[in-house]
Amino acid sequence: MARNGKEYIIITEIPFQVNKTNLIEKIAELVQSKKLEGISDLRDESDRDGMRIVVELKRDANPNSILNYLYKHSQMQSTFGIIMLALAKGQPKVMNLKEILQHYVDHRHEIVVRRTKHELDEAEKRAHILEGLKIAIDNIDEIIELIKKSKDPQTAKNRLIDRFKLTEIQAQAILDMRLQRLTGLERKKIEEEYRDILKLIERLKAILDNRGLRMQIIKDELAEIKERYGDDRRTEIVSNYEELTIEDMIAEEDMVITISHRGNIKRFPVSGYRRQNRGGRGSTGATTKEEDFIEHMFIASTHQYILFFSDKGRCYWLKVHEIPQVGKASRGRPIVNLIEIEKGENIMAFVSVKNFDDEGYITIATKSGIVKKTELRAFSHPRKGGIIALTVRENDELISASLSSGNNDLILVTRNGFAIRFHEGDVRDMGRTATGVKGITLRKSDCVIGMVVVKREDTLLTISEKGMGKRSNVSDYRTQSRGGKGIITMKVNEKTGPLVAVLEVVDNEDIIIITEKGVVIRQHIGKIKVIGRNTQGVKLIRLDEDDRISDVAKIVAGNDSNGEGSNQSL
Repeated sequence: MARNGKEYIIITEIPFQVNKTNLIEKIAELVQSKKLEGISDLRDESDRDGMRIVVELKRDANPNSILNYLYKHSQMQSTFGIIMLALAKGQPKVMNLKEILQHYVDHRHEIVVRRTKHELDEAEKRAHILEGLKIAIDNIDEIIELIKKSKDPQTAKNRLIDRFKLTEIQAQAILDMRLQRLTGLERKKIEEEYRDILKLIERLKAILDNRGLRMQIIKDELAEIKERYGDDRRTEIVSNYEELTIEDMIAEEDMVITISHRGNIKRFPVSGYRRQNRGGRGSTGATTKEEDFIEHMFIASTHQYILFFSDKGRCYWLKVHEIPQVGKASRGRPIVNLIEIEKGENIMAFVSVKNFDDEGYITIATKSGIVKKTELRAFSHPRKGGIIALTVRENDELISASLSSGNNDLILVTRNGFAIRFHEGDVRDMGRTATGVKGITLRKSDCVIGMVVVKREDTLLTISEKGMGKRSNVSDYRTQSRGGKGIITMKVNEKTGPLVAVLEVVDNEDIIIITEKGVVIRQHIGKIKVIGRNTQGVKLIRLDEDDRISDVAKIVAGNDSNGEGSNQSL
């Protein structure tokens, strides 16, 4: 809950076996040991109305993450496994829910039958005694005279049995009867009790003769128990319980992830970059050594996995939250400390994945125009030292990898401004170690710089090394067979420099551009003009004379006050 601009977690219930004081001490211990951050105060406001533990949060804390951490590392949540093992007709048996409910109903039915038989037996015994008392009341004067003339109780009992054809039980009940029962009111009570007993015997016999009545009794008794003791369920019954993972304790937000030429990696929140107009100078995004520069950048959520693809065709696996989050101007941490890439190997492409069980493919392109696609699930269990994603031919290298559905079009763009569009179906599904097939025939001194998986048929953004860029309608790129030479996508000359990036974009998205010197600028796509393919574009960023565009990433527009995005489409 929120109050006065602050966030609070209010604890009003804990597992019955947990001591409240111990729970408060545990939370305080987690805070003091720095294991749990984001809590500014902890108060016990319990009173006669019930329990109330207030956890006051810092302004930048994420309530869900802290709550999940408390579930994981304290006794706020208690979990235990159950097995439906019970004795069924004297034999142990593991049962499903329907079976165990049936056995419970059968057990309740047996109880109702046995209870009814017992009540019927007691009622018949009482009726038998009342019949004897009625005989005594009807012949009270003769009975009193008979008892007076008997020398002892046994003689009196025998004479009563012989005279009135009574049983021994009835005779004993008459002898035990108090004189007060001879009054008119007591006589009436005996007669009323006898009539009631007869009705009870009739009802009990009807129950024993009718299963429907017995089942109705079971329903009524269960409804009574529910009415008397029923309350809201405090435990949750789940078939497959999974422990809280580390992701449950980390706030989900989009991060800008950058990798430098020398292999330093870091993450920084997307919200930390302020949007600027086209042609601005940008802001410092990373401090690099003189011989280093920012080479790659992409956007991913903290809860996603990242597949890193190297120029040698190997794939490595990492979770976004495992990447160190540092200041915007920090260099980050060497990527070799996070994934075990081989010496001389460079990370060239990245794919963020939420679930490896989803349908789809990883589609890969190389510098020499080779393309290949492999099912996503084939990448679900990479080894620590990486797995083969593509067998790279001599003098070639992997340059791009993206998710695709199997029904998309692919566009390959070259350094010298040419592009080819063909259907993904032209590339058959292959295993991870396959080499791939030709996607484009390159002209002399040309190479592929990027691949776009067409998903929205909107516009294609191409950006050159010297900060020039333009958008062209995707429909301007006709579909042809793979392996052709392609058509012009941007007029490349000395002013523009060669192409360095290509993206499929729509008006409501943003892009982040980063230079070799670490300058970052964020721009709105809608402000970049849509023009024809055979043009050189407009200036997107003013560069220093010795600076160049290093990489470009795309952000889908979100709902924050600055119009900043929250997701990425790769």
